[in-house]
Parts: sequence; structure tokens; C-alpha cells
Amino acid sequence: QVQLVESGGGLVQPGGSLRLSCAASGGIFRLYNLGWYRQAPGKQRELVATITSGGTTNYVDSVKGRFTVSRDNTKRTVYLQMNTLKPEDTAVYYCKADREYYEYWGQGTQVTVSS
Repeated sequence: QVQLVESGGGLVQPGGSLRLSCAASGGIFRLYNLGWYRQAPGKQRELVATITSGGTTNYVDSVKGRFTVSRDNTKRTVYLQMNTLKPEDTAVYYCKADREYYEYWGQGTQVTVSS
């Protein structure tokens, strides 16, 4: 079984930055596609960024130019660097790993952008 643990969330002012980390145990990490999702109160879970096993990245339009997803296969960790944060970015952020029929989720970490 693959287990994912997010960290790095917290309270930040608008315009600030945070870096989220998601550490994975189990599985062959380099073969998994990885993604970051977020869910704000009363809203559906939203795909934020993805990075494939080959390193290809994609982003939802609202975070393009501000967020960067990356992975370190040696450390078995995927990151989400979030810059120029906006109040609209406030949500619980979850990481996901998927391969073939399998899909695994982390427990989530709270990001609050507020002055």
C-alpha cells in the first residue's frame, strides 16, 4: 500500500508563499503520476497541479505562473511551491498518487491565506 503524508500548510498573508511537501512510502515511486488537489468549504475538490512519472506538469489556469509542482524520486516526495498567494487559494490541499487501477490520497494540509 502507498501512504502519502502532506506537510507545510499554515497561515500566510496575501502575496506570501508556502511550500507543501508530500512524502510517500510504499510502491515504486518513480512510476506514479502525482497531483495536488484542493477543497474549499462548500466547494468540490479541484485539481490544482499534476506531474507525471516522466516529469510533465500541468496546472489549473488560476494558479499558472504562481504555483510550481516538482518531484524528487530519490526522496520519494512531491512538492507544491505556492507563490503570490491569494485568499481564493484557501483550502485543504491533498496530494494524490495514481498508477494503473490504483489511486492513493494523503490526509490533507490546511492552507489559509488571510490578512
